[in-house]
This record gives sequence, C-alpha cells and structure tokens, in this order.
Amino acid sequence: MPEPAAPRRSAVAHPRRAPAVLLGLGLALLPVVPARAEAPAAPSVRCQITDPRLTELSGLVDVGDRMLAMVDGGDQVAVHVLDGACQVVDVTTAALDPYDPEDLGVGPDGTVWFADTGDNATTRATVALIALRPDGGTSLYRLTYPDGPRDAEALLLAPDGTPYLVTKEVLGASHVYRPAAPLADGGTVPLTDVGTVTFTLTGTPGGPVGRAGQLLVTGGAVARDGSRIALRTYTDAYVWPLAGSDVPAALAAEPVRIALPDAPQGEAVSFTADGSGLLVAGEGVPGDVTLVPIPAATAPAPPSGAAAADPSLSALLGDDGTGISPVTAGVAAAIVATVLVWIGGRMRRRRSGGPPAGA
Repeated sequence: MPEPAAPRRSAVAHPRRAPAVLLGLGLALLPVVPARAEAPAAPSVRCQITDPRLTELSGLVDVGDRMLAMVDGGDQVAVHVLDGACQVVDVTTAALDPYDPEDLGVGPDGTVWFADTGDNATTRATVALIALRPDGGTSLYRLTYPDGPRDAEALLLAPDGTPYLVTKEVLGASHVYRPAAPLADGGTVPLTDVGTVTFTLTGTPGGPVGRAGQLLVTGGAVARDGSRIALRTYTDAYVWPLAGSDVPAALAAEPVRIALPDAPQGEAVSFTADGSGLLVAGEGVPGDVTLVPIPAATAPAPPSGAAAADPSLSALLGDDGTGISPVTAGVAAAIVATVLVWIGGRMRRRRSGGPPAGA
C-alpha cells in the first residue's frame, strides 16, 4: 500500500523550529565476500532508554553531546533528541503521516533524513525519504523500485548527500539502491539497483526470528567524517572503509564483522561522533544504547561454510533438528521469517492506528 498522495495536513509541511543540535551539524553487482570476524570487543552500556515514546526505536544517530532517535510507527514524523543519559530533551515534528519509517540519517549539510521505506508485505507502490532541513523546512521525496516493491530498513547517506537504501532479505542477499535522478520535492523518482551484499549465518544469537535474523539487514550508518559505513543485522554489525562517496565500491570490499550483544529486536545503529565505535539499540523499554568498539586489528573469520552449510531448517530457527536439504531449508526459512516479520509489521500498524486514509 503506498503512502498518502499528500500529507494529512499540508502538501509540504513545516515542523516547528528544529533544535540547535540539528542546526549546527556540518557533517553493478557486489560480490559475495566473507566478513572478517572480530573477537568480542567489550561492549558497554552508554545509557538506558525508558521513555515509552521510544518503545519501537528503529533509527539512531550520534551527533556529539546529543543523539537523534526515531521510532518505527506513529502518525507523524518525529525526531527525538536525547541527552547523554538517554532522556528525551526535545522533539522535532513534521505534519506528515509516514507509512512505515525505519531509519534515520544526517546529511553533510545538517539535514536530518527520515527513511519511510519499510514494507514487510511488499505492497507499496512508492517509498519515501523525508528531509528535515536546518532552516526548519521539510521536503518529501517519493521513490519507486525498478523491480517491484521491496522492504528496506537501512539508509546510508554518502558524504556527497546521495541516499542509498539497503533491503532486508530473508535469504541474506540484500539489494542496494540509489535514486536514478535528482530528488524532486513532492515528486516521484525511480531508484536504480547498484549492487547486492550477501550475508551468511554467523552463529551470533539474538533477534526475533531465530537464526534467520543473522541475515536480515535492519539498519545502516555512515561515519561523521565519511571514512566508514556500517550495516547491521539483528545480531551482527559489518563495517567497511569508504573512500569518497562511492558506497557501492565500498560494499564490494571485505567488511569487518562485529558480533553484537544479544538483543530481542536490535534495529538501530550509529557510529559514535568520533568514529571510534558503534552505538546499537533496539525495540522495547527499558532498552540499552550500547557502545561497541570497532577493533583496530582484524582476525580471520571462521570458515563461512561452517554455518552456511548447516542443512537444517531448525539450524536457522535455533534448534537441533536435521535432515532437510539446503535448498528446502532456505525456502522454508524464508517463508517462516517473512511470515514473522509480516505479522510484526501488521501488529505495529494496528497499535499505531494503521496507515492513513487513502494510503
């Protein structure tokens, strides 16, 4: 189901004046490559979110002495400003009713980008990026996929301002898209497929869908200095060096994989403002915002075949049954994960009152 053709209150709405933290920010086919696995890096809890408005936390950006956060749901665009203790100190809103917001980013000019790109049922005719500019203005940019609806929960904003969407795929082959033309405020622009990043089973516990969660991309981040990019699944984070703004080329390299702390539904990821680590968080309150250092050294990954070759469906879902072929296991896991994610999306929209009329 597409988003509304217009905002519920105005075609281009303006939020109230953005807080100072928002005003001063100056901030092909990709091969399948095994990630280098890192030893546990002694994560630590930065703070704990207790505000019930952030129960469905999905996007997070560290901007120094503040963090910006958004949730998966609601009937208006809302960016929450958090202090160092994870307390909400301000909220910037826009009179736009999103369908399924999933990720958050900050552009090089300080614009806050809100990715309304979720589509668990893969039925949306368009997805959208919503820009909250430092001058208080708001822009709505609609996008269409070249190959039909996709569910995307990760936004990567390149240093040159180009947005990239990374899809959430139950078999681990995530597509990477960018706009095929300049974005048009209030208009619709096609996306182009610029590559695929393939994830394999890692054995890291966590997530709401068993081992299938090791394959599902739930968030993305770009370092403030533009030197690195990251994607996360429910269980692991992957970090690539970035040269310039060529995100597809960066994703073609071998990433560093970092096992994340076990979490029931981890979706948010951000580089720290100084770039030395990652901040990760997820749904549910109270919920930790956890600092995960990025190792300077790398270590060889365990043989990728060890996890990927396990032929059982129950290996993907978390128990010890055997006897199912890899093809059958993959298809069955895809069906199970898709159903679970779809049900979760339906429940979220039902709690928030459902999509707006005409969506």
